[in-house]
Amino acid sequence: MPPTSNDQPTVPSPGQAFAAAFAAAGTDARIDVPAAITARFPGFDRRPRLAVRDLFKSVRAEGPDAKYWFEQRPADGARAVRDEALRPEAGFEFRFDRVALKPTTAWVQVPPALLDDPAALAGFIDFRLLVRLATAENQMLTLGRGGLLEAPGIRRLPAGADPVSSLLSACDHVELMGGSADGVVMSTTDYYRYLVPRQDIVASLTALGIRIARTRMVAAGTAIVGDFFAGATIYDSGRSSIGFARPPEGTFARDGLALQGEVRTALAVHLPTHFFVASLV
Repeated sequence: MPPTSNDQPTVPSPGQAFAAAFAAAGTDARIDVPAAITARFPGFDRRPRLAVRDLFKSVRAEGPDAKYWFEQRPADGARAVRDEALRPEAGFEFRFDRVALKPTTAWVQVPPALLDDPAALAGFIDFRLLVRLATAENQMLTLGRGGLLEAPGIRRLPAGADPVSSLLSACDHVELMGGSADGVVMSTTDYYRYLVPRQDIVASLTALGIRIARTRMVAAGTAIVGDFFAGATIYDSGRSSIGFARPPEGTFARDGLALQGEVRTALAVHLPTHFFVASLV
């Protein structure tokens, strides 16, 4: 008789896997996970909130860096091309580059009493370390080194008549460049202030396939709008780790036993012309 779905093994959470490793190795414990554990925070299964990484496509990268293509606006003095006024992308120039995969890390200090309770230790890792690592990744992908806000060629747009008009105008600008807006990264403050009261706008954006990631890593009053799926790629090593380590100076107010979570990724922006930072007000 073939096995039923109830016979399938349950994959342990990162916290459960580390608690088992700690039981065997103590403070020498370390686990390597063949996936990005930033997507394993249990809260993502319960509430429909997107992390910034969810807006991009993700590609497995085997080496220390990844080669990628990108487009850019032509340099001053470049020869005009046919239909460029109608299709600006006709005049874009193609390039390629390499981007290095770099670690994104997060830390928690472990209350000593948890070390004698495997279930409590597992829950602490799953609900505190993983969410802090996801937050660190949000920071890296937006305003960190190599993040969207540092990508050359991304244009800033002035505010329109009101925040909603400003947001929709940015979506229009993406399409005028030959793309299709499919993502917005905006501050939690602006999301609750301007969009929650306008569920008609949220529903319209959703119907168009435009998804919204809200995060503290974008300054209130601005939003990043773009063609995330076609316009950029997360190159992911497919390897994450959790282990005890000494944190950098200034990480915590007091000394204590600390756990580090790490993922190793890189963001490559193929179409900077398809991303805009919109001023909402």
